[in-house]
Amino acid sequence: MKDLTIGSHVLAFDARSLIDGIVAADRAGLNTAWLVSGGTSADPLAVFAVAAGETEQIGFGTSIIPTFPRHPLAVVQGALVVEQLAPGRLKLGVGPSHKPGIEGMYGFEFTRPLQHLREYLTILKATLQEGSVSFHGERLHAEASLQPPPMAPTQPQQPVTTQVKVMASALRPNAYRLCGEVADGAISWVSPLHHLERVAVPALEEGARKAGRERPALVSHVPVVVSEDAEAVWAASQAQLGFYPNAPYYSAMWQDAGFPEAADGTFSRAMSDALVIQGSEQEVAERIRGLPSAGVNEMLAGVLNLEGDPSAADRTIELLGALAQEQ
Repeated sequence: MKDLTIGSHVLAFDARSLIDGIVAADRAGLNTAWLVSGGTSADPLAVFAVAAGETEQIGFGTSIIPTFPRHPLAVVQGALVVEQLAPGRLKLGVGPSHKPGIEGMYGFEFTRPLQHLREYLTILKATLQEGSVSFHGERLHAEASLQPPPMAPTQPQQPVTTQVKVMASALRPNAYRLCGEVADGAISWVSPLHHLERVAVPALEEGARKAGRERPALVSHVPVVVSEDAEAVWAASQAQLGFYPNAPYYSAMWQDAGFPEAADGTFSRAMSDALVIQGSEQEVAERIRGLPSAGVNEMLAGVLNLEGDPSAADRTIELLGALAQEQ
């Protein structure tokens, strides 16, 4: 399928199961396997390092590594391992996460998150894509160079760079503008398509114009399932996505998108219908094929699990793999 990369969010509760899920996505033909990160869950870069040796073509994406708990040079260390084992296959997604988690779990002060993210991205991109960094900002500092391999004494040392793409999470206009200006891509999460088309794409373009560059990629997290049982899909959507409007940033995004009920933490059926791609294989395929017309460059599929229909997830992954191979 032209102009659309298709990846999926791999979800499991131990490292071996995550690796098995990535291998299954690779065999199905998907373009990217995405892992979330945070708290005490398995480190995605460590998982990808192992999965690199068990897969053939699939890319790896982090969505996201929270910025506040780790210095960017610590993230560079893990990214380099994946890059060396699977050159050109890593999309390094980072983001500030949310105030309750950062302050409640780590005790870090969650202040000026976009300023922190801008400096974080600057350090990551300079180190990974230019080979060295000398940065002293208001929040972060970094002095480092990538180490070249040993060379003969008569051979000049060449700068070491990588093919790692550095991306960031975004929900609202200012974050998308920042991604347009600095990052290699913006990663949405539980954001309805019309919000991306009306808010995310214009903000990305505005940031890119400011920086004198082309608009970077928009990665759209899209809950999806091949099922014509609308009630089962609604039940699954409530169970697996219904808590998001309780988080202030997500609530604000949903209100921006035209759903005032999110103000009190409600996840309505109208919100689910605007977010989830569901229906027959043909209906799901056609809606996915239409994503590029809204400005989406990659689909980050979040496959819903339906109670009473365990094969729905397998049908969905099979279809996503087939669509990915249309390119």
